Amino acid sequence: MPKIQRIIVPDIPKPVSHYCHVTRAGPHVWVAGVVGQAQDGSIPSDVVAQFDIAIAVMDKCLKAAGAGPEHVVKVQVFMTDITERPKINPRRIAYFGENLPVSTLVEVKGLVDPRMKVEIECQAYVD
Repeated sequence: MPKIQRIIVPDIPKPVSHYCHVTRAGPHVWVAGVVGQAQDGSIPSDVVAQFDIAIAVMDKCLKAAGAGPEHVVKVQVFMTDITERPKINPRRIAYFGENLPVSTLVEVKGLVDPRMKVEIECQAYVD
């Protein structure tokens, strides 16, 4: 059985419940859902600013597990207003580039804080 690493990344907001930021088991990596909350606890009102924070936090989580965007095999995005997808899509393209993960995008009624508009999580595979 592979060793399981449960990682709390020190320079991002602490989990809001009983979970870790990222888990690695052998070559498999799972990043918990991340939102657009800055380190100081602030939450921008704009979905693009929130997405930029979330993708940066997701990247820190991946790096903490020895991965990067090139290792992501699946990404899930949750939005409170799916009509805003065109606003975040260029940022997503910039982050993943030619490394196309499979993807799920879902509109949800709400996230953990009513000011939040987007949450992203992913799974990666590192050889």
